[in-house]
Amino acid sequence: MKITPIAIEPVILCWEERWNARFEQTQMGLCEGKSVTRQTQETATSTLNIISHSMAQTQRLGMRLGDLFRGGELILLEGQLGTGKTTFTQGLARGLGIDEVVNSPTFTLLKEYEGRPVDVPPEETGGNRASEAARLPQAPRVSPPLYHFDLYRLDDPEEILALGFEDYFFGSGVCVVEWADKAKLLWPPDHLSIRIKMLSETKRGLLFTARGARYCTILEQFQKNTYATLSS
Repeated sequence: MKITPIAIEPVILCWEERWNARFEQTQMGLCEGKSVTRQTQETATSTLNIISHSMAQTQRLGMRLGDLFRGGELILLEGQLGTGKTTFTQGLARGLGIDEVVNSPTFTLLKEYEGRPVDVPPEETGGNRASEAARLPQAPRVSPPLYHFDLYRLDDPEEILALGFEDYFFGSGVCVVEWADKAKLLWPPDHLSIRIKMLSETKRGLLFTARGARYCTILEQFQKNTYATLSS
């Protein structure tokens, strides 16, 4: 595979260095339902294609993904008007246990939603000790907050830095960015991007691209959960 060097602005390079310090980098991929591992000097990258046949199914996909998040994730959504970016985010919020109405923050750029107590699956309470743990008082796990960005009306990508939004991307919440392609040079190298394409009036194609070992692991688990649900 031929690798072409890409020139990066100094401010972006600084951001990438800070982000790279957080995660170990490996190489693995997903293709047509199979996991593939490759060793290169590039950031680990995984991809997954899914077709949604309805708005409700798009929301369910978002919910399955949101259920895997524990905080500190960056999700970049791309797609034209009406493809379902906000619909997907609504499902993702439900996966985080957030029951508020989620609308696109087109005029405010950002909406914040507080985390909510969520049920802890038995496997998270101690494996074989799950039944014993169930008899003990358990503090409910609180889901991370959701930070919902919409860059549709953004004129200059550097406004993101000027407004201090960088702090959110390095915080403990889940950041979902609609119209992320309007600031593509500013994003850290490790993230999960989702490109949504309109295939028909109700059908949507979703291309998930995970960059970085942590996001590859999340995408692999999302794939397993999704196909397990579809086949049940």
